[in-house]
Amino acid sequence: MTADPGTPTATYRLQLQPAFPFAAAERAVPYLASLGVSHLHLSPVLEAVPGSGHGYDVVDHSAVRAELGGEEGLRALARTARAHGLGLIVDIVPNHMAAPAPERLNAPLWGVLREGPESPYARWFDIDWRAHGGKVLLPVLGGPLGEEWDRLRVEDGTLRYYDHAFPLRPGTEGLPLAQLLDAQWYRLGWWRLARTELNYRRFFTISELIAVRVQDPEVFDATHATLLELVRDGVVDGLRIDHPDGLADPEGYLRRLDRAVRAAAPEGDIGQRTAPESGGARWTVVEKILARDERLPATWPVAGTTGYDALHHIDGLFVDPDGLEKLTALYRAFAAPPADLGGDWAATVRRAAHEVVTHELAAEVERLTRTASRICAADPRLRDHAPWALRTAIRELLVRLPVYRPYAAVGGPPATDADAVMLRSAAADAREAFRVAQEARVVRVVRDAALGGLGDGPDHRDFCARFAQTAAALRAKSVEDTAFYRYTPLLSAAEVGGDPGRPAVAPEEFHAFAALRSTDWPATGTVLSTHDTKRSADARARLAALTESPGWWGRTVEELTRSVPAPDPQLAWTAWQTALALGHGDPERLVPAVLKAVREAGLRTTWTERNAAYEAEVTAFLEAGPCAADPSVWAAIGAELDGPARANALGAALLQLTMPGVPDLYMGTEHVYTALVDPDNRRPTELGGEPADGPSAEKLLLTRAALNLRREHPGWFGPGSTYTPLLASGPFAEHCVAFLRTDGREGRDGRDGTDSTDGAPGGAVTVVTRLSRRLAEAGGWGAARLPLPPGRWRDLLTGRTAEGSAALDELLSRLPVALLVRI
Repeated sequence: MTADPGTPTATYRLQLQPAFPFAAAERAVPYLASLGVSHLHLSPVLEAVPGSGHGYDVVDHSAVRAELGGEEGLRALARTARAHGLGLIVDIVPNHMAAPAPERLNAPLWGVLREGPESPYARWFDIDWRAHGGKVLLPVLGGPLGEEWDRLRVEDGTLRYYDHAFPLRPGTEGLPLAQLLDAQWYRLGWWRLARTELNYRRFFTISELIAVRVQDPEVFDATHATLLELVRDGVVDGLRIDHPDGLADPEGYLRRLDRAVRAAAPEGDIGQRTAPESGGARWTVVEKILARDERLPATWPVAGTTGYDALHHIDGLFVDPDGLEKLTALYRAFAAPPADLGGDWAATVRRAAHEVVTHELAAEVERLTRTASRICAADPRLRDHAPWALRTAIRELLVRLPVYRPYAAVGGPPATDADAVMLRSAAADAREAFRVAQEARVVRVVRDAALGGLGDGPDHRDFCARFAQTAAALRAKSVEDTAFYRYTPLLSAAEVGGDPGRPAVAPEEFHAFAALRSTDWPATGTVLSTHDTKRSADARARLAALTESPGWWGRTVEELTRSVPAPDPQLAWTAWQTALALGHGDPERLVPAVLKAVREAGLRTTWTERNAAYEAEVTAFLEAGPCAADPSVWAAIGAELDGPARANALGAALLQLTMPGVPDLYMGTEHVYTALVDPDNRRPTELGGEPADGPSAEKLLLTRAALNLRREHPGWFGPGSTYTPLLASGPFAEHCVAFLRTDGREGRDGRDGTDSTDGAPGGAVTVVTRLSRRLAEAGGWGAARLPLPPGRWRDLLTGRTAEGSAALDELLSRLPVALLVRI
């Protein structure tokens, strides 16, 4: 079977921004084509807040972003890409829009603020008009209204406050200020009110991003018209869907999108056919964060996820479980964090979830409570459940969900068995929050409402959808944005899609994961670095090496902290690992990243309750410690970690490029690329360059070889291909991860999948070294051998040939990885 022509062989993510517009991407096309990718993967291209460095704050779905070059710039990029054999994948944002300053930038929101619930745009936004007397709370004031009163003014028919400009309800322009404010469809409020009083759904806890009701057919049509026109004109070849878990009905949205894309595709175009492997009408992947044992719903018309599940399984191969256990013990002895504040992963997650659900997401919980109260009041069998009991049950159920959200819809397909079992288990535990057994019965009511089993009225639909949406926000904020920054024995384990409590992955687990993807989701995405990863792949490769040198790291951080004391030991541990990941102590990059980490952790300072004195101490420590470290410190770190980090980085890169799925390369990562959390990982990168030697040259050689191999032989890697683990023999066989990729055909000369004139099957063999320091300490590969499939094989990276049972000490003598093809 040849590869599906609608499936990319590899994509290359370009983070567009005013400093890197369409024209810059167009100039990079010849280089990227020579690299071997098949498609460019563009960050959001629609009109966004001026100056935005990411584009996820869309303000106008009808226009391509002017700061990037507008629609003509995008079409010019597409033409140039097409001329070089490349297509375009575009990132789209269906869940939310910006609530910008000035508000006029978002015309639909402007209309709602001016005309209220009677506006034709009122259906666009998820607003609870029953709250605040039918007004939308806008938490934009720097202080309580009374303190900001003198800064409000009416000018040119609008209400002004600093950069904000709000529309006035018709006929209210001449009223005194107090009456004018009362007459509007909105209420201006202190920004701190958002936590408890907000009455519109937002993206996570960001009030500047207002949720869109894309489940409404009219809203869908309006927000996707320009995108579909670009599909119709052949500008866009595939889609990445941002944050589908924020939607009321993810599967319903994806099915509507698939139908619309099919209808938009020109007659005879690839989009007209049925292509289950490539995700429907066009290759489509979703930014879905899967828990370790969670499965993507098989009924979604997509090719798979963006690939964070692959990241976790790749990274885990380079974590030494025994070394991690020792490293964690050293961390606990050094930093001495309480169990629920960074000492134990499960306890840390549970406490963080309770904090977020009662603090940052209090407004979301209150809306759920109001809706649940109405459901109970309308049904005599459900009455007498007090609001406090409903609120408690909602919170206790939410904090016990081990995944982002359940998938249930009133009037739709019933919840899956997995979701039903998950919610039943969570409910059984949630009952423990109640002292009176009869009051605990309310948990079952909330559980059944979350599963869509209490009725099919508007409130039932709203509760079922909002419970799942709130669960997703809670998971993101409590795990990725809080617990990841509190539990820090190994920073590389605290990554999107990761499991810091169990980050190590054994080779057999990796093979099982890859084999399942090969059969179930062969065209899904794979990533190692993105605009959202906490640290780039090469930075994580350096950190993972610590699990092979835990004792050395414990001694090193002790010595460094004695030289320059930190405000607290947990900070010292985190800061020095962050500097180690970066590879140097650049204050312009290190200080912002560590300050972000301590604010996200929320132990001594937060984004909303800044502890200026503590943050000053943190900055002073960083500037006197990691940022001013003697070159001998970095030399000693390099001597210990550079070798294992090189093996980890090259191994991870080759695994991603050759395992089942479509690899997505983040801009610049074909070379050594060390980046920290955003905005550090969103800096414009100069593309191109040919390093003469060193780690960057090795990584570029590997990347180019693998990408061109995928492009030349898509049948070996795409839908319909096979994945076969190859098991080494000998005392150190566990340090080798190897597999064969073929199209599964035998003896068909002259077609993709066969290389030789005698009809022998073609294919590629990947060989990777894991835990290289442990291997070196044991004396190297010794007699370890890798039985190769029949034939003679050549390593595309070194030119070395091998056949039969290959000695690993010879095969991997020059590089810790090999990419073999049959000759």
